[in-house]
Amino acid sequence: MIPLYKPYMPDLPEMDSIIHSGALTYGSYTKQFEEKLREYFGTPYLMVTTSFHLAISVALTAMEIKFGDEVIASPMACLASTQPYLSNGCKIRWADVDSKTGTLDPSSVEKQITDNTKAIIHNHFCGYPGYIDEINEIGARHGIPIIDDGIECFGSEYHGLKIGNCGTDVTIFSLTAVRFCNCIDGGIVIFKDKALYEKSLLIRDCGIDRSIFRDEMGEISSDCDISLVGYSATMSNVNGYIGLMQMEKITELLEKHRGQAEKWRTIYDFQSTMIPIYRENCNPNYWVYGILTDDKIGTIKRFRNMGYYASGVHIRNDIYSAFGKQDVELPGVEEFYKHFVALPCGWWME
Repeated sequence: MIPLYKPYMPDLPEMDSIIHSGALTYGSYTKQFEEKLREYFGTPYLMVTTSFHLAISVALTAMEIKFGDEVIASPMACLASTQPYLSNGCKIRWADVDSKTGTLDPSSVEKQITDNTKAIIHNHFCGYPGYIDEINEIGARHGIPIIDDGIECFGSEYHGLKIGNCGTDVTIFSLTAVRFCNCIDGGIVIFKDKALYEKSLLIRDCGIDRSIFRDEMGEISSDCDISLVGYSATMSNVNGYIGLMQMEKITELLEKHRGQAEKWRTIYDFQSTMIPIYRENCNPNYWVYGILTDDKIGTIKRFRNMGYYASGVHIRNDIYSAFGKQDVELPGVEEFYKHFVALPCGWWME
C-alpha cells in the first residue's frame, strides 16, 4: 500500500558527534537552521520552537491574547491546529469554509467578528492556500491580527510568494514527522512586526535575556529581571541539525510532490466524478492531492484496493464537545467534509 504520507529523513553525518558533544540544547545547528529558513522565506523575523503547539503558545503570549479572548477559526483543520487555542484559554468561534477548497470563507469570517475577537486563525487546508488577501483585508479593516496556520503548507505559494511572506501578521508552521520540513518535532513562527518578534525571543526562553542572564563568574545575575511569562520552547541542536539537513533537499522534495500532482491532474482534470481542488494563483506543496467526489467512502475504498492509501485526513473539529456547542450554520463545512478525499502525492511515489 502506498502511504498517504511518509517521513523523509536525509543523511545525517554529524549526528553521532552532536549527540556525544554535550551541546544538545539550542545551539549552532539550530541557529544555522533558523538562518536557512529566513533565507528561504525571505523574512528576518523568524524563530523555531520545540513544537507546533508551543509555536502557537509563544505567538499568543506575545500578542497578549489571554484567557477568555475569542479567536475565529475553521473547524476543517487538524486537531493539532485548533486544540492549542483551547489549552491557552481561548474561546474558538467557528467560521465556514469554501466548499470547493476547504479554506476559510471570508464572508463567514466577517460575520463571526465580535468586540472580543482578538485573532483570526487562517488554516491553509492540507497545503492548499486560502483567501489570504481577503482575510488579511478583513483583519486590517477591523484591527484584528491574522495568524496563518501553515501546519501542512510549508513551501506552498500564493501569487508567487511563499506562505510566511504574504503580509500576514503571524505565520506558524509545523515540523513534525509527516510535515515539510521534518525535524521529528518542532515549529516555526514568522512575524511581520520586529518588536513582536524580539518580544517572542524572550517568551520562547522563559522570559530570559541571555545577554545579561549571567555575571562575569557565570552565575545567574540578580540584575536580570524576568518580566514576561515564557516557555521552555527553544529547539534542540539535534532537531535543528535535522532541519538544516532537510533544507538541503526541500526544493527537490517539493518538485517531486508537484510532479506527482501533475500526473494526478492529467488523469482527473477532465472528468466530473472526481474533481481536483484548484485555485488560480496558488501553488500548493501537495502534502496530499485533494479531490472532491460524490462517493467519499466508495472512492476511498477503490483507491485502497488499487494500492493507494486514500483518506479523508481530518474530521470537522466542531463535532468535539471540548469546543462547546455553537449555534452557527456551516454549510460549506458540511459540503466539503462530505466530498473531500486525499490521495498520496509524495516523494516516495516513483
